[in-house]
Amino acid sequence: MEDFLQVGVISSTHGLRGEVKVYPTTDDVERFKKLKSVYVESRAGRVPLSIQNVKFFKNMVILKFQEIDHIEDVEKYKGCPLLIQRKDAVPLEDGEYFLCDLIGLEVYEDTGAFLGELTEIIRTGANDVYVIKMENEKEVLIPNTKDCIIEVSLEKNRMTVHLLEGLL
Repeated sequence: MEDFLQVGVISSTHGLRGEVKVYPTTDDVERFKKLKSVYVESRAGRVPLSIQNVKFFKNMVILKFQEIDHIEDVEKYKGCPLLIQRKDAVPLEDGEYFLCDLIGLEVYEDTGAFLGELTEIIRTGANDVYVIKMENEKEVLIPNTKDCIIEVSLEKNRMTVHLLEGLL
């Protein structure tokens, strides 16, 4: 499991005082109000930054960091992911998982047959779609619905699915 989780990506600067626009990659943008610090994944490595102020504008989050007061100092972070430590993540309900924890799971059919490895998650409006790479290098798309996803076990690194007619 990853020790750090992505909560957003810095898209651009905002104003001249070192604020940044962040495209949130978390389901709950309000969580930014509770965050005290984040890490920027830059070319130079992970840089810890303290959050001084949070604002919301359209679909973006505007952050001001304590350590940065000038646009020149924050421009180098454009396009960089914003990370938090796993211990600072929102608690999950039963049956909820961080997407990064699902990547790499071995996927089995409910018949017991090995299907492949979960390699990608496509976010759609209705439900996520899991991309499973089969042993023959082909891919199968499985919707994250109760009809298809039978069980997820991070401890066993395994997902059990029911293939609806037409998925293969």
